[in-house]
Amino acid sequence: MIYMLDTANLEAIKKAVDLYPLEGVTTNPSIVAKENKPLKDILMGIREVIGSERMLHAQVMGETADVMVREADAMREVDPELIIKVPVTPQGIKAMKALKAKGIRVTATAILTPQQALMAAKAGAEFLAPYVNRLDNICGDGTLVAAEIAHLISVYDLDAKVLAASFKNVQQVHEVAKAGAQTVTIAPDVFDQLLKHPLTDSGVAGFTADWEAVYGAGTTVLDAL
Repeated sequence: MIYMLDTANLEAIKKAVDLYPLEGVTTNPSIVAKENKPLKDILMGIREVIGSERMLHAQVMGETADVMVREADAMREVDPELIIKVPVTPQGIKAMKALKAKGIRVTATAILTPQQALMAAKAGAEFLAPYVNRLDNICGDGTLVAAEIAHLISVYDLDAKVLAASFKNVQQVHEVAKAGAQTVTIAPDVFDQLLKHPLTDSGVAGFTADWEAVYGAGTTVLDAL
């Protein structure tokens, strides 16, 4: 499983990089707009935090393939390692083909059906991002869509990965992991909940109480050796 953080907030990214086995950061136009700063500053700031070894995804906004490609080129002048997110519209698919021909890595986004994902993979997208919670919110099945995309990737031996996105709770993340999604991108508030369990907290508290009863409050293993 590849874990990525879905945010452009530098403090949230710093925290996640410090604590978790994070392999990248994804953004979208709504996330970027929340920061209310020039896009160049946002991209450079994130890259400084995550380093060169982690992935960074950012989305084009053009309505035509030509504009999308020019936007991608401009963003990659800021960050040459940037992975370009492109929506699965007809013009987006055309842009994916062009970007793939230029050797630019692509994430297909705004995916709601397996056929959208299959088309994007054939057009050269490396990551396929189905919106899990958005499907669940309209009585769809986001996990099933992610599973079917993973199945199609396997059946046709495509060089692509499911990048499941749009989560509102830990159970959704767990279900797509079981369904075979290779990658997830998760908002900071949900990411922090992945490790939460009251019995874990009470277990650690019990260990601490037993330890401190013998070795003293605030002591560590180093003090007891």
